[in-house]
Amino acid sequence: MRPLRKSYSSDVTDEEWAFCAPYLALMKEEAPQRDHSLREVFNGLRYIVRAGCPWRLLPHDLPHWHIVYQQTQRWVQAGCFEAMAHDLRAMLRLLEERNEKPSAVILDNRTIQSTPESGQRAGFDGHKKRKGWKVHIAVDTLGHLLALKVTPANEQDRAQVAQLTQAVQEVTQENVQVAFVDQGYTGEEPMGAEAQGIRLEVV
Repeated sequence: MRPLRKSYSSDVTDEEWAFCAPYLALMKEEAPQRDHSLREVFNGLRYIVRAGCPWRLLPHDLPHWHIVYQQTQRWVQAGCFEAMAHDLRAMLRLLEERNEKPSAVILDNRTIQSTPESGQRAGFDGHKKRKGWKVHIAVDTLGHLLALKVTPANEQDRAQVAQLTQAVQEVTQENVQVAFVDQGYTGEEPMGAEAQGIRLEVV
């Protein structure tokens, strides 16, 4: 059902909501303590993610930012988004006539410019000449997210291999055999991949 307001491009569609709602309903939709529909709260979160704005800049015709923030924390703590991403990835892989659990992954990263709020926690990426954070990502060969880790930008790529590959094997139930990486993930300490039964292959 469409909200009684002007829609935003970030609003969830009826088809998307039909998929998402079972994962997000931590209590009954008609619970008496609920002042806003769960769908509108989710629309508020999607607006924040799409716009990249601070919580307090959430438009006034969406639920109050504090309500959206608190509910988001509940979803995060309950693992709702991980469960949603896991099932969606499996479904998309099956539609591509692939095994629902990948046997190969790709490890890569990107450096994100820091903000004033980052303070001293951010690091300087000498290769990309940028101060900020580095997001280390593991995806399957179709580009679907499996695991990620965020570090200061000065952290070495190869030092993240152990945690990334461990997380990948937990998600895929030890099904991954090879990880495609660039030179940044190799060297004297490509720590941990072999211990997880994953072979690193430089491409």
